[in-house]
Amino acid sequence: MKRILSYSVVLFVLTVILLLIIPLPAALVDVAIIINMSLSMMILVTTMTIREPLEFSIFPSLLLITTLFRLGINVSTTRNILSNSGSSGQIIKAFGDFVLQGNVVVGMIIYMIIVLMQFIVITKGAERVSEVAARFTLDAMPGKQMAIDADLNSGLINEQQAKIRREKIQREADFYGSMDGATKIVKGDSVMSLITTAINLIGGSIIGIVQSGQDIGTVLNTYSIATVGDGLVGQIPSLLISTATGMIVTRAVSEGSLNEDVSKQFMGQPTAIMISGIVIAVLTVIPGMPVIQLLIISVGLIGGGYYLSRRLQAEPGLAAAGAFGGGGEASMAPEAQEEEAQEEAARPVSEEEYFKDVNNVYTLLSVEAIEMEFGYSLIPLVDETVGGRLINRIIIFRRQYAQDMGFVIPSIRLRDSSGLNTNQYCIKIKGEEVAKGEILVDYYLALEPENPEKEIDGIETIEPAYGIPSRWIRPEDRELAEIYGYTVIDPLSVLVTHLSEVVKQHAHELITRQEVIHLVENIKKTSPELVEEAFPNVVSYGLFQKILTSLLKEGVPIKDLETIIETIMETISDTGLPVKDVDSMIENIRAALKRTITRMYCEDGSMKVITMDAELERTMVGCLSKGERGYYLALSPDVLQSLVNQVTVQLKKFSGLSQSPVILTSQVMRVHFYRLIDQFYPNVRVLSFNEISNNVQIQSIGSLTLDNTGRKGA
Repeated sequence: MKRILSYSVVLFVLTVILLLIIPLPAALVDVAIIINMSLSMMILVTTMTIREPLEFSIFPSLLLITTLFRLGINVSTTRNILSNSGSSGQIIKAFGDFVLQGNVVVGMIIYMIIVLMQFIVITKGAERVSEVAARFTLDAMPGKQMAIDADLNSGLINEQQAKIRREKIQREADFYGSMDGATKIVKGDSVMSLITTAINLIGGSIIGIVQSGQDIGTVLNTYSIATVGDGLVGQIPSLLISTATGMIVTRAVSEGSLNEDVSKQFMGQPTAIMISGIVIAVLTVIPGMPVIQLLIISVGLIGGGYYLSRRLQAEPGLAAAGAFGGGGEASMAPEAQEEEAQEEAARPVSEEEYFKDVNNVYTLLSVEAIEMEFGYSLIPLVDETVGGRLINRIIIFRRQYAQDMGFVIPSIRLRDSSGLNTNQYCIKIKGEEVAKGEILVDYYLALEPENPEKEIDGIETIEPAYGIPSRWIRPEDRELAEIYGYTVIDPLSVLVTHLSEVVKQHAHELITRQEVIHLVENIKKTSPELVEEAFPNVVSYGLFQKILTSLLKEGVPIKDLETIIETIMETISDTGLPVKDVDSMIENIRAALKRTITRMYCEDGSMKVITMDAELERTMVGCLSKGERGYYLALSPDVLQSLVNQVTVQLKKFSGLSQSPVILTSQVMRVHFYRLIDQFYPNVRVLSFNEISNNVQIQSIGSLTLDNTGRKGA
């Protein structure tokens, strides 16, 4: 029996389909009509008592089933009307007699008004609301996902709560998307009702006059009763379902059931009720108006409004509930239930019990891509409830970095730490600490200029992102410090700047295989032919990840993926497969991106660089040795020490410039010299002549040479 009940819906749908084929006697048709009305009434009441649409998420499927049921009944009643001289059960005859009241014309007009009212007003409106709700829900999904990530990163919710919220957002999108299509079924049902009515009336008249030989008056009287009755028994459930459709798609902003929301929100506006009563009373001065009825309603509205006004003054909580459309136990019930469910899921158990489940052991193996830990006094910078704006600033940075570099920074986990001093914070990449700093929340950081007019009182420190000597100063000394030439930064900006620089420095470690596939799928939307030709048969995802990692490590944007992929394909086609010299491929890509690279280091049409002496470059080319992984630069310790010392001296010339330090070499030596100098100066950019646009003026402000020490060492 239990197994049969589990398939009850399937059996019901199969029975409905049989209605389209097998003729039913009038008595069974009456039973089907009663069931149809009962189902429609149950659905309407359900949509008015739920608190949010997802409580009745089966509605789109139910809408299809009930529509199919009505169509099956329509086919059965039409068959009976046309084959039994207008007779198709007691319900249809009773509805027809009640509406017509002996006047065929008036009855048909009333019936047409009901049909058109449903088709034009309710069905059309529900269709439009569903369409807009579906579009807005889908458009709002990215913002909702970001809000969940922000709450998760800030520690306001845990992983389980975030998972529940994400599932709810997905279910909402699926629901409104289904409703957008389901409303088209309601619209089609209304059109089909009009067609069935015409078939019953015209077909019945033809059968009665031609086949039975009855007079026109008798035929019209017989078949008009059957037509109107059949139309009403189909239109009333359809009207209820259409109304339920409109109800459920307009429940997005409610907090309780429809009855609770209407009563509480009206009760929260006594002034509007009293003003309405006064306006109704004014209508009594118009000649011919029903004075007694107007006065009764006016007195009732004014008295009711006055009573509610006194009640709201005595119970302020009721006013708040009315103003916000909820409140009290009823409106809090879903939140209380959700909190109770979350507490049940998060109820602590002993460590031994928890790790008995082997799946829980795997939770110890997860590593966050980026983490920030804070001391106690820095929590106000993060906590949004007390005005903390760190999360907003991180979102802005992530968006800006994606626009500039073409890579989306993963979510950053924010948490407090008892292992840090109260003013300290640390930044971790893949579980390991890579940077640390200290911030005084109630102070400002003043960056010292090279030649300050005067020194300002403050706590000496080092700016964490760039290592600039600085001072923590009091807020009241900010204007004075700016007058003396200091650059003053608020604590939050210091923190965000340090985080952004660390993320930029380690971005190449954050681009995972999954992210590479995501980037490829994104470019596939605009260049599907290129992606299908390249991946994965010609260019493997592993090779592509290696190339993107190398570009990001040297600060080259990967936003123009189309050019990068095309250059890879050209290089492969020129050199043949398999590709082993990835360095040459990367150099070709950098040359193809020369406009982007030039823009990053060019100011007013000129680029200031440190050049390399020709003799030094020839010596370095002669020191190239071939190993298992390609060529590498094998310099003697003396030459290496000389180069490092020279770079140290030359880089000081960039201290007063806004441009990043750039060393210019030939394309052959670029990658090898970069790997050599990156060990000592990771922020120095090494470019080749092929990576600079022709319209840029190159200005050499220093040169690296092979001095006497270098000659002897070589």
